[in-house]
Amino acid sequence: MSTPRTLDLTADGLRLEVVTAGAAVRRLVVEDGSGPVDVVLGLADPADYVDDGGYLGATIGRYGNRIDAGRFPLDGTEHSLSTNQFGNTLHGGARGFDRHAWEVVDSGPDHATLALTSPDGDQGFPSRLEVTVTYRVAPGEVTLDYRARTDAPTVVNLTNHAYWALDGAGSGPVDDHVLEVPAPAVLPVREDLVPTGEVRDVAGTPLDLRSPVRIGDVLARDDEQLRFAGGLDHGYCLVVPGAGPGPDAAPRVAARLTGTSGRRLEITTDLPGVQVYTGAHFDGSQTGLDGRPIGARAGVALETQGWPDAPNHPDFPSTVLRPGEEYRTRTTWRLGRD
Repeated sequence: MSTPRTLDLTADGLRLEVVTAGAAVRRLVVEDGSGPVDVVLGLADPADYVDDGGYLGATIGRYGNRIDAGRFPLDGTEHSLSTNQFGNTLHGGARGFDRHAWEVVDSGPDHATLALTSPDGDQGFPSRLEVTVTYRVAPGEVTLDYRARTDAPTVVNLTNHAYWALDGAGSGPVDDHVLEVPAPAVLPVREDLVPTGEVRDVAGTPLDLRSPVRIGDVLARDDEQLRFAGGLDHGYCLVVPGAGPGPDAAPRVAARLTGTSGRRLEITTDLPGVQVYTGAHFDGSQTGLDGRPIGARAGVALETQGWPDAPNHPDFPSTVLRPGEEYRTRTTWRLGRD
């Protein structure tokens, strides 16, 4: 991959920087009266996104999250994928969309559209898939629009993997951030972080995030699920199981996050799930934009998406895309202050 290009999108009080490697968000700088603050984690060297950006801010595909044992059936045929975590397929496999150079097909001061064509058999996925992601900024708001078309039946689950640090990237663990996820159910995982297939009501469980709660307090709870993931790394169900978002689904709140600064984020989406990941894997081996190592829980990922491992669970909302259909979803990030 050649040296990545960076794109700066601006609106009043907001600056978004996108890297063509992985169509990744590298900066989101907010000017809200307390000085410019970058509220997402980014890597110091744009070239680091080329070979392995660790998913930071990347556009994830073909399939965000996990597929059990790198296999799934579709129309009577079992497909085998590249595996890259505990014998499973994570975020599209060993060379997912985050490892590709995306083409800029349209851009302006407040928007950019990046495109990628994934050939038939890419990481084992069937069909030729044409994908675009459009970033658009407005005062206090970033919109992410995803589109995809296929020439044969396949599965698609695109997401963005930004890590949020509302007190500023490099400000330390996000333990004191307050998180709310208005989801009635969660997908419990096995020790290898693949969903068990159960759709569990969150009421009365340590994973209930329907009321605002300090992240550090959640992580301190004694629960097997939290031990498996070293914190939260779970798919939350925003819709009634099996309902699916539908082509005209109204946007719903996926998550609300508030930093100690009073800076807040609200995420809305038409997708049926959000993966909440509290960044347990960060070990200082990556360098942030402030020149310092990125440590454990330096950011929290709130990835709007279809449900993990849905191709292996007929009762989960479908992630199948067929010729003549268009995969079309929107997620919006809204930022403000208390």
